[in-house]
Amino acid sequence: MSKKAVCVISGGMDSALSSYIAQDMGYEIIALHFNYNQRTQTRELQAFRDICSELHPIEQYEIDLDFFSQIGANALTDVNIEVPTGGLEDGVPITYVPFRNGIFLSIATALAEKHQAQAIFIGVVQEDSSGYPDCRSNYIQDMQKAINSGTKDETKLEIFMPLVNLKKSQIVQEALNLNVPLEYTWSCYQNESRACGICDSCRLRLRGFEEAGVSDPISYE
Repeated sequence: MSKKAVCVISGGMDSALSSYIAQDMGYEIIALHFNYNQRTQTRELQAFRDICSELHPIEQYEIDLDFFSQIGANALTDVNIEVPTGGLEDGVPITYVPFRNGIFLSIATALAEKHQAQAIFIGVVQEDSSGYPDCRSNYIQDMQKAINSGTKDETKLEIFMPLVNLKKSQIVQEALNLNVPLEYTWSCYQNESRACGICDSCRLRLRGFEEAGVSDPISYE
């Protein structure tokens, strides 16, 4: 019997690598993407589809979650809040979408039960990231316990977070080793044509490529 994994793929570099690691581990991939009225929703969806064209998942889901914009309180879904461009700061930034990964993992669990999958892969990074609380390894581990308590007895899911302790430069290098199509990925928080290069996500990505000693294949303003 083949083993299956639900891979949460935003279209960014981290989640793309996470899904390729799942494939390298022998899992059949069920690709899952969320549209939640984020500023770069259209571009991220394109990135997801482009990644899937190379990854060839056995199932591919694009799920709309409009309520995130109703909740607001973050710069990714509320256009009245500016995306910070002044450099990385300490603490939880305004680009943190409240409990986003918890909601994503809950839906991924429902899909995993449907497909009798054994694993969920998510590309969270805590060592070299923006400081989001829902990217911490202890939180993901606690979610795994809760998920297995609240599903069928025969459902035994493991949540893999293969990048959680990596630096961006290590992520870049591992992505190159696994032939992840980095030219398809998108990280910018505010632009959909050419990446801004100055939001937190762009800064982290660019720093990762610089420290890895290779050029980023996407275009910047």
